[in-house]
Amino acid sequence: MKRPLRALAAAGLLAVGSIVAVAFGGTASADTQICEQYGSTVIGGRYVVQNNRWGTTAQQCINVTGSGFNITSQQGSAPTNGAPVSYPSIFVGCHYTNCSPGTNLPTQVKSISSAPGSISFNYVGGAIYDAAYDIWLDPSPKRDGVNAMEIMIWFNRQGSIQPIGSPVGNANIAGRSWQVWRGNNGGNNVISYVAPSAIQSMSFNVLDFIADTRNRGAITNDWYLTSIQAGFEPWQGGAGLAVTNFSQTVNTGGNPPPTTAPPTTPPGNGGGCAVKYTSNSWNNGFTADVTVTNRGSSAINGWTLTYNLPSGQQVTSSWNASVTQSGSTVTARNASHNGTLSPGGSATFGYQGSLNGTYSTPTSFSLNGVACARA
Repeated sequence: MKRPLRALAAAGLLAVGSIVAVAFGGTASADTQICEQYGSTVIGGRYVVQNNRWGTTAQQCINVTGSGFNITSQQGSAPTNGAPVSYPSIFVGCHYTNCSPGTNLPTQVKSISSAPGSISFNYVGGAIYDAAYDIWLDPSPKRDGVNAMEIMIWFNRQGSIQPIGSPVGNANIAGRSWQVWRGNNGGNNVISYVAPSAIQSMSFNVLDFIADTRNRGAITNDWYLTSIQAGFEPWQGGAGLAVTNFSQTVNTGGNPPPTTAPPTTPPGNGGGCAVKYTSNSWNNGFTADVTVTNRGSSAINGWTLTYNLPSGQQVTSSWNASVTQSGSTVTARNASHNGTLSPGGSATFGYQGSLNGTYSTPTSFSLNGVACARA
């Protein structure tokens, strides 16, 4: 959904709903060149590659390959304190009525069990740009126009540019640390996850970022995922930038994220995870050691454990995880050294808290949105 709206509507130059129609292409053969402003083509029978030049009248051309694309010419430029000039990208799902072949999007978040993705970039010097995943969600199964929520994952940024809004904290997702920005571009809300240094390639579960956005109250499980895109936002230059490989699947069924707080799973019930909670309390404080075990058959790359503390308990410090508390809800995210849980593998973290009243332990836990058994 990139994005005349960010630059032009915010500046009062383009009214909502007046987006220029996209020129759809056919199926690409090797080394297909696209110079049309909104030209697009299909590769691999399942992905759409689009030129998507919306912020400049200067020419931009991309060369489409069998697994991605590269920018061959980018003549536009824009001030670094404003919006970029384009978003050449590859996507699955629906973008302004242009839907990738065989897509199952839009799909409600609550029906998605996983969304494995993989991306590889080629970067260049002497240009100002970001390299980003763009994930779009809306309360309705929207196939055209601007969606209400945009998640951006910035794998690289060069030059004095920044995401929409302002920093609101940090998050550990997919085994990495990200700076989180939040704002609105005049047409939709945006949450951006910015890598502290360039990431050239990465395999991850897009659902982990969607879950973090949901946990921040920006969406609910009833919202629809409409498209997942990957490419570049250039401000100045950019010839030679390339997506060398892109793979993205959205799986439904299985164990979707809960629509309400996860139910208590009885001890010994198995499932995909188990939690051992060991505590020590005194008259006005307590400590807790928490061990999370992966009982599934595949590795967990980046974990977030959520649960509710009984009344009168407040976390004051932690170790081996980032532990935060909002009301009674505790969110523990892996540290950089323990983000991967192989099948049967465990990670242990701990924290100290203050106590007002009678001490009791939490009764239910959820790992990456899935209820855990008690160990």
